[in-house]
Amino acid sequence: MRELGFLSFVPNHGGTAGAAAALEDGLRLFATAESLGYGTGWVRGRHFEPFLTSPMTFFAAAAQRTSTIGFGTAVLGMRYEDPVRLAEDASTVDLLSGGRVQLGISTGIAGYGPILDPVFGASERSFRDEAEARAARLLEVLQGDPLGSAGKGYESIPAGADLTLQPLSPGLRDRVWWGGGSTGTAIRTAEKGLLLHCSTLNTEDTGAPFAEAQADQVRAYRERFAELHPSRTPKVAVGRIVVPLLDDHDRQVHEEFLTGYASGMDDEGRPLNGPPFRFSKVVSGGVDEIVDALSADPAVQATDELVITLPANGDAASHERILRIVAEEIAPRVA
Repeated sequence: MRELGFLSFVPNHGGTAGAAAALEDGLRLFATAESLGYGTGWVRGRHFEPFLTSPMTFFAAAAQRTSTIGFGTAVLGMRYEDPVRLAEDASTVDLLSGGRVQLGISTGIAGYGPILDPVFGASERSFRDEAEARAARLLEVLQGDPLGSAGKGYESIPAGADLTLQPLSPGLRDRVWWGGGSTGTAIRTAEKGLLLHCSTLNTEDTGAPFAEAQADQVRAYRERFAELHPSRTPKVAVGRIVVPLLDDHDRQVHEEFLTGYASGMDDEGRPLNGPPFRFSKVVSGGVDEIVDALSADPAVQATDELVITLPANGDAASHERILRIVAEEIAPRVA
């Protein structure tokens, strides 16, 4: 049976006054998900939006409320991450949680550059080149590679000693994921020896239906990974927005999200205005409808972990209800 995960934006609908309560809701959701048997809770890292912006500090708190569930980032855009500081934080949380961090990264979205570069600092390299350089540096740090020398001595470090990550969590490097979106990215992810996280967005439009194109990405990733890393086991996570509508209250709670999501794209998931991306459809309806849709989805069938992506604008009660229905009534029946 494939693993079951979920993804939450940890939304804050209450503004500044509601920020603490929103984080507390997120922590309770992780504890509830663990009790329902979810293997990993994934979060976004969204700068300046009313969602979670500091995943590692959140995970440090969640680690004290849970004992088995994993903590994943899906995904952190490396263009605006400091690789050494991220490695220090992620390794610390991994040790605190007993090895439960799943560190998902990607380049990020280049279109945000004109907005975020002035805030985080400009780069002489292109957006992608800067992000790739920072990602490569992160992997070096997590491997425990020497990052510099103490020279004549630095604080408690003797003269001539190498500067390496402290604290080092040895298994974390093998739990780094790359956010996919195209066949080329999937192949490059395999070449880097990373795990593959496919979301509800494809960054290319091959003309094939969304799920078929994503299944092709998974297939290309597995083939290349097996070729280059025969002694290791590749791993894939695939996300789907799942919204059970079992009564009038469910329909009322999710109507705004469902209408808004569908209004921005055509029937094939192509944005009406925007880049040539493809988005997956929301899987909604009754339990039987959702089971049939997921069982017929070729990317879901090809994945190791099905990630239930929660609506960004839902409240804590509706999110918990989705996770409970999926865990108890849907996931056990997905072939």
